[in-house]
Formats: sequence, structure tokens, C-alpha cells
Amino acid sequence: MSSVPYALARPFLFGMDPEAAHELTLDSIARFQNTPLQCLWARARVDDPVTVAGLRFPNRIGLAAGLDKNGRCIDGLGAMGFGFIEVGTVTPLGQLGNPKPRMFRLPAAQALINRLGFNNEGLDSFLANVKRATRFRRSGGLLGLNIGKNAATPIEQAERDYLICLDGVYPHADYVTINISSPNTKNLRALQSDAALDALLGALQARRQTLAGQHGRQVPMFVKIAPDLDEAQVKVIAATLRHNGIDGVIATNTTIERSAVQGLAHAQETGGLSGRPVFEASNRVIRQLRAELGAAYPIIGVGGVDSGTAARTKLEAGADLVQVYTGLIYQGPGLVGDCARALKAATAR
Repeated sequence: MSSVPYALARPFLFGMDPEAAHELTLDSIARFQNTPLQCLWARARVDDPVTVAGLRFPNRIGLAAGLDKNGRCIDGLGAMGFGFIEVGTVTPLGQLGNPKPRMFRLPAAQALINRLGFNNEGLDSFLANVKRATRFRRSGGLLGLNIGKNAATPIEQAERDYLICLDGVYPHADYVTINISSPNTKNLRALQSDAALDALLGALQARRQTLAGQHGRQVPMFVKIAPDLDEAQVKVIAATLRHNGIDGVIATNTTIERSAVQGLAHAQETGGLSGRPVFEASNRVIRQLRAELGAAYPIIGVGGVDSGTAARTKLEAGADLVQVYTGLIYQGPGLVGDCARALKAATAR
């Protein structure tokens, strides 16, 4: 979709309830992907291959998890020019998530607040959708599958849910992301603490070795962390990732901090704040992770990317790859190519 069609569509979509607009958009992409009408949003992919975590990414720009929780639109979203797409978060069982309304726009800040709560159709439906999506991957695009725990599962039993999901997604993923940083599932962020994280990642790493033997390939695992971490917490997480042989880190998820949006409508809604206000916080975490983990450790940067310049800043902070989500909602599909071209130019120097 060129900038002109999206400029026409955005006022209509922004006139709707945010979640209703989100679902309408996904329903349309799911219906028209891999048909001639896909030309409305399709763009040629910028060729800028890079190898990260042993995977060859066709370019450095990806879609963050959360936009397509059920993996219904992989081919359609991939047609926007992404080098990689991450879908989920998926949980073992389907769940409705938190009560509505649970998504809010803050246009003056180019931001969203959501408290969706891992609403998804469950692992079986998710895997059926992933298996149907073939065109994006045949074209060289890479697919990340993001896993979490059910809200009804006590935090003390979270490991079980992650292992169930890892077993299910492993054969179908180019990489797997362990989501321990959503603010919308009770106590989930407690898994970022020292002992809890070490235990969870140790169990997942052990299971991955078993799965690698069964399937004859080693699938990289990433961990997605929050921006609301102090320097000491980031240092502990970095050491724990190294200790458990985790292949990479995604920095960051949404924030619970509201100082950047004080006074705006919906600013005090509970949930995760995404978009431009999280940009600097995520960059701070990326910079510290790079300092702690060294030059070669894979980092995917996400948070507040709404232009090619913002994407390049993520790279300068220490990211190897960059993901977008909220910026795509505000700027439209043209953002993908803008970011990919900026990242290619930045690394060509």
C-alpha cells in the first residue's frame, strides 16, 4: 500500500475503536493475502542480507510480536517488505485476554496503550496458521514464533506452559522468542528476576537440546525483556542469558512508565505503552546489553521506531536487527521500506 492509500485509510481506521480497527485490518489482510488485491499494500523487499544468530535475514527490518497474535497474516504482512516476522504471543490454551476496552491511542505522542493480555486462539490453531503460511518463507523471509504462559497458570508453574509451547513451535520456527516481559499477564515480569529466569531458561535450554536431536536442527532462542529495568537488573539478565546459552535478546517490550505522556487522554490507562515514548528507554537497555554482552551477541531492537532515522538510531545503540509495531499503525506499510533502506545505508559505510 503506498502512502496515498494509507493516508486515505488511516482517518477511517482511526475513527474506529482501536481494537476494532486492528481486527478489521488483520481480517482484510488475512482474506486478501496471496491474491491480486495484495498489491494494495505489497512492496518489494529491500535486499540487505545479514547473518545473525546463524540465520540469514534478507534485511534487517522485522515485525514485532503482538500485531498478529494468531499467525493469520504471515504472508500478507510479509509482502510489505519485511525481512522477518514474529508472530504470537501464543499460549498453550486459547484465552480471551483482559476485558474490553483494552487498547487506546495517544496520537499526540504517536503511541498506544494496550492491556490485551495474551488474547489468542491457543497453540493448535496457531500452528495450523503457521503451517499454511508458505509464500513469505519461500521468498527467504524468516519467521519467529513468540511463546508465553496462560493467565490461569500460576507463576510457579509457568515453566510447564513454556515447555508445551516450545515443543509445539520448534519444528516450525526459524527462531523462538521467550516472552517474559508483557506487563499484561499477572506476575509475568517476575520471571525476569535472577533465580526465576535462570531456572526457566535452564529448563528451556535442556528441552531445546532434546528437540534439536529429534528434529535434526538447532533453532535459536531469544528472550524478550522489558524497558523498565535498572542497570543492575539488565546486568543480571545479560549474565543469565550467557550462562544458559541463549542465542539472543529482544529489547524491549512495552513500558509501564507514563512520564512521557502525562496529561494526554488515556495516559493513565493500565497496560503497556508502546510507540515513540518508549524509544529512549529501549535504546538505554540496548546500549547496556551491548556493553555487557559484547560485540557479537545478537540483539533485536524494538520500541518507538517510526522512521528510517529512528531505525538507524537503534542500530547505533547496538542492535543488529530492528522490529516495528506501533510505528506501522501510525505511518503505514511504507515505513518498512523506509527503515530497510536506512539500515542498509547505515551498514554500507
